[in-house]
Amino acid sequence: MKNFDRRSFLALTGMGALGASTLLAGCGSGSSGAALRYAWWGNTVRQQTYSQALEEFQEANPDISVDPEFAEYGAFQERMTTQMAARNVADIFWVASPQVMTYEANGLYRRLDDIPTLDLSDYSDDDIESFSFDGQLLTMPHGVFAPVARYNETFLEEDGATLPGEDWTWEELSEFLIDYAAGNSGGRRGASYTPDQDMAFEAWLRQRGQDLWTEDGSIGFDAEALGDWFEWWRVLLDEGAVLSLGEQEGMQPDFSAVGDNILLNFGSSNHIIDEAAMFPDYKYRLRMVPAGEDASEGHRFLYFPRLAIYSGIDDDKVEAAGQLVDHNVNNSDFLKTVGLTMGAPPNPRLLQEAYEFASEDETEMLEVVEATREEDQRPRYEAPPGTGTWREALSRASESIALGDAGVSETAESLIAEIQSGIDQGA
Repeated sequence: MKNFDRRSFLALTGMGALGASTLLAGCGSGSSGAALRYAWWGNTVRQQTYSQALEEFQEANPDISVDPEFAEYGAFQERMTTQMAARNVADIFWVASPQVMTYEANGLYRRLDDIPTLDLSDYSDDDIESFSFDGQLLTMPHGVFAPVARYNETFLEEDGATLPGEDWTWEELSEFLIDYAAGNSGGRRGASYTPDQDMAFEAWLRQRGQDLWTEDGSIGFDAEALGDWFEWWRVLLDEGAVLSLGEQEGMQPDFSAVGDNILLNFGSSNHIIDEAAMFPDYKYRLRMVPAGEDASEGHRFLYFPRLAIYSGIDDDKVEAAGQLVDHNVNNSDFLKTVGLTMGAPPNPRLLQEAYEFASEDETEMLEVVEATREEDQRPRYEAPPGTGTWREALSRASESIALGDAGVSETAESLIAEIQSGIDQGA
């Protein structure tokens, strides 16, 4: 296996999750030690890089074999639902953001801070507290995201345009995008139409002293704040500053299809890595999202994608699982193989080490995350059970407004009622 070109083989054969699982399982089939199932999601590139990293882990730890379970994001969640019902969950699994507390409520997480093979010495007490639920370390972040605006610096230079200053407001950005779309030589729009971008929406709420979710698992925002958000986007749409649904082929546009036609978009900080690679002739930059002039204190926030060890794992495999989690979150060689598509390292030591091997786009991401991390931040809470499809509901509501099917106020009230219904059913 050591001389086998895994990436070339997967690319040529189009081998999917089953093929990758079979291949790696064969690598560890002769091991007399622990056999671990490891489940994650992503695109084909992530499948290949993580498969390679897991193979390298097995080569360094021949007493541990790893059976990968890979899927696309939506399919991953569907599989997790089935496995959760059957109590047949992988020993180590990634946690989709809408499902964090749903999995917790279903008892899927095993405590992590008592596993001797998982080294937590690089993390401060504040770090551990921010990773924990009610004082229990049940999941471990394997990345850090910040909400950002990503813009095409090449387009700005070609058009002789200048963004508002770094202390920009939403009003200033709106005015800029309208002017840019009306005056640039390439006929580009200021942005795509994405009021369903959840990280930007959460930033909007927190600046107004509200939250996406509360500590007790309730909706943390009201119809007025949601309506104002929809209205901000509706004005841009009416003014031709953002792409229409037809131009971007529906909600959640494929960046590879619209990147040539927009200056700016909102997203998570890690998205620059995959999406900038689609347009290598352009230079992309990141900055924190706008804030209102009277933004609430502590409104900045970070999001942690998480992984966990299954509560039903065999006792004799716990230390091996801790060793593999440790390799994920504390090892720079692992990051060199998989890259930084899952965000900046949550380990402060690794974050600094990552600058030594990060690409230009990865460095841009590291810097904005590090800058956000230095800002004062009030607590942030995960989505409660019953909200697994809230983002799809936000997308439908955004589409309804764009199509003129319903007014802003009506849509905002209806969406909140739909989300609340899900919470009631999930309680």
